[in-house]
Amino acid sequence: MTAATKTAESFDWKRLIFMLLGVGLFTIVYYSPAWPDAVDPQGQHFLLSREGKGALAVFLLAGTWWVFEVVPIGVTSLMIGILQAMFLIRPAKAAFKDFMDPSVMFIFASLVIGTVFTKTGLTKRLAYKMLDIVGERTSMIYLGSFVVCAALTHIMAHTAVAATLYPLLIAIYSLYTDDPKTPTKFGKGLFMGMAYVAGAGSIVTLLGAARGAVALGFYKDIMDKDITFFELSYYMAPIGWLMTFLLWGFFMVVCKPEKKTIPGLREKARELNASLGSLKRNEIMAALIVGIAIVIMSLRSFIPALQAIDKTAIILMTTVLFYVFKILDLKDLEEVPWNIILLFAGAMSIGFCLWETGAAKWMAVNWLTMFQEAHWFVFVMSIAFFVMMMTNFIMNVAAIAISLPVALVIAPYLGVTGEVILFSSLIVAGMPFLLLVGAAPNAIAYNSKQFTSGEFFMYGVPASILLMIVTGFAVYVLWPLMGMSTTLPVGG
Repeated sequence: MTAATKTAESFDWKRLIFMLLGVGLFTIVYYSPAWPDAVDPQGQHFLLSREGKGALAVFLLAGTWWVFEVVPIGVTSLMIGILQAMFLIRPAKAAFKDFMDPSVMFIFASLVIGTVFTKTGLTKRLAYKMLDIVGERTSMIYLGSFVVCAALTHIMAHTAVAATLYPLLIAIYSLYTDDPKTPTKFGKGLFMGMAYVAGAGSIVTLLGAARGAVALGFYKDIMDKDITFFELSYYMAPIGWLMTFLLWGFFMVVCKPEKKTIPGLREKARELNASLGSLKRNEIMAALIVGIAIVIMSLRSFIPALQAIDKTAIILMTTVLFYVFKILDLKDLEEVPWNIILLFAGAMSIGFCLWETGAAKWMAVNWLTMFQEAHWFVFVMSIAFFVMMMTNFIMNVAAIAISLPVALVIAPYLGVTGEVILFSSLIVAGMPFLLLVGAAPNAIAYNSKQFTSGEFFMYGVPASILLMIVTGFAVYVLWPLMGMSTTLPVGG
C-alpha cells in the first residue's frame, strides 16, 4: 500500500499533460477539414494538401515534445518518421532516408572529432593555454570562449567549431566545479553561449555555414545580381560581432556565474599544462588529420576543383583515419551520443517533409501576404521573424529557400530592395536560439547536460527578441549608413 501510494505520488502528471498536448495538436490538425489556399500577390494559389496538413500536424507534435522533453529528444525524432509512414504523409523510404542525410553524417563526424580531441588530451592543452591568457575572472572566461568561437566560424563550419570547442569547454568547466556533471549557471552560460555565438559568428563569411551560399544563389536567380564574398562580409561582420558581445552581456545577466573568480586558476592551468608533457603521437596525428580536413573544407569556396567534393565526405574521412591510425577504438564508437544524432536526423526529416508536401510554402505565402500592404520596414521585419521561427524547426537552408523567393517577389510592390531582405534573412537564419534542432551547435551543447531543452527555449525567448532588435537596427540605421539601399527610388 505504501509502495503504491509512493508510486502515485511520484507519477509525472506534467509529462503526461504535455505528451497528450502534442498528440492532441496532431489529431486536431490532421483530422480537421481542408484549409483555405494561400494566395500570393500575383494571384497564384497554393493548396494545402492532406499530406501538407499532416506535415504540419507532425511538426506541432514534434515541437511540443522537443520543448517539454516528454521523452528523450532522439525518441521524439523517431516519432517524426513513424507518423509520416503510418499516416501516409510520405512514404517510409523517403521519411527515414532523411535520417541518413549528409548533414546528419556531418554531425556524427563532428562529434567523433570532439571525442578524439578529448581522448588524446588536445583539448586540455588548448583549455589550459586559453585559461592562462584570459585569467581567473569567470566573465573573461565567458568572453574568451565566445570570441574564439566567433572567430573560428569565419574560416570553418560552425558545426565543426562547436564540435572542436565542446571538449575544450568541458575541460574548462571541470576546473570550475568539483562535480562537472552538476548543472550550474556558469555551465549553462558557457555551453549555451557557445551554441549561440557559433551562429552569430557564422553569418560573417560564406565559410561558416551552407546557408549563405544557398541564399546568394537564390538571389542571383531571382534578382539577376551577384553578391560577392567580401560584400556579404562587409555588411554582416558588424552584426555578427555586435551579437557576439551582446550575447556575452546577455549571459552575464541571465547566467551570471556563481563565482566571480576561480582563485589560483591561472597557476593551476599552468601546472596542469606542464604535467601533460610534450605532444604525444596521437595528439599530433589527430591535429594533423583535423587541420587538413578544415583546410580542404575552407578551400572549397575558392578552388573550383574542390567544390565537387562534398564537405560531409571530407569530414567523415577524418573518422575513418582515426581508426586507421588507432587513435580511436570500438569502445569510442559505442559511446557516440546517438540521442543527439537522432535529434538532428528527425529535424532533417520534418524539414524535408514540410518542404516536399508544400506545407512550408503554404505557411510562407500566408504569412508574408499578411504584410503586403504594410510599411516597408514592417514587411522586412516580418520576413526576418518568419525565417527566425522556421529556422528553429527546420534547416536554415530550407527556411531561406521557402521564404526568400516569395519575399523577393513581394518586395518591389512595397519599394523594398532585394539586398535588405537577403541580408536580414541571413542574420536570423544563422541564430536559432529557441529549439535544439535549429542548429547543430545547439545539439552539441546540449550533450553537456548543463541545461534541458525547456531551459534552452526559455533562455532563447529573450535572446531572440534581442536578435530581432539588432536586425531592426541594422535594417533601419546601420546598413543605410554603410551604403546599402534599403528602399527603391519612387517610380523605380
